Amino acid sequence: MNIQEFNRTFPDNKVCLRYLFTNRFGEPICPKCQRVNQYHQQGDTSHFVCACGKHQLSPKKDTIFEKSDTDLYKWFYVLFLFSKSKNGVSAKEVERQIQCTYKCAWRMCFQIRTMFEEHNITLSDIVEGDETYVGGTGGNNKRGRRSENKTPVVGLLQKKERVVAKVTADTKRKTVMPIIKEHVQIGTRMMTDEYLPYKSLPKEGYEHETVNHGEKEFVKYTDNEPVHVNSMEGFWSQLKRSINGTHHAVSPKHLQHYVDEFSWKYNHRAFPVFELLMAKVVRPSQ
Repeated sequence: MNIQEFNRTFPDNKVCLRYLFTNRFGEPICPKCQRVNQYHQQGDTSHFVCACGKHQLSPKKDTIFEKSDTDLYKWFYVLFLFSKSKNGVSAKEVERQIQCTYKCAWRMCFQIRTMFEEHNITLSDIVEGDETYVGGTGGNNKRGRRSENKTPVVGLLQKKERVVAKVTADTKRKTVMPIIKEHVQIGTRMMTDEYLPYKSLPKEGYEHETVNHGEKEFVKYTDNEPVHVNSMEGFWSQLKRSINGTHHAVSPKHLQHYVDEFSWKYNHRAFPVFELLMAKVVRPSQ
């Protein structure tokens, strides 16, 4: 969907509300009078009431729109912006685009990002493991594992499939290994660099291949098969470009939401993102 199609499909707030109602409830049966699909919008509110006047449905209830007075058209438009922007959307950009307060824009972006969290992802076959460090300021802001004030993020990527990325307190073995065991199937071929916490992977039931970044080795071949973590590092590059270029800085408290956003977009890169986001909006439990 491009911007012209978006405006044709969702021209105003009333159409957006009817879309939300229809896609959430279909053709509802009134529990009072048993009539089918006899609901109409109640004045200028966001509620729908049956023709009998005895039952009411609220399509915004239990969604990210609940308790928000912002027009649904503006919400849908911000969802459209999220779906089309490769490098993310800042609250300041939303503030400019829909002419609202920064507080309102920040809350909208926060609510949308809560939808990107994914559970029960299991990776298998060939999985790359790596970690990165985000943010940090001041004179001691060193690169990589020597950093003292950056936030670590642990990543696992099944080649050409899906990624899982978790913000952590550190990258010690006791922190990294439970994440791997939760999301990577036992027996999977794991590819990492030679960072010490990964050394115990064979003991945990995984095949383990390494590349030695310290010796400038970025790809090697085992049985004519490439061993590297380049795909995972490509994901980190996109994440950092987005944070540095669009958001400039993200606090550790909220970093996981931004990581979830880019993980979800990576995992659904072959699908129509706006349509998937709208499906998540109208079916909050999925």
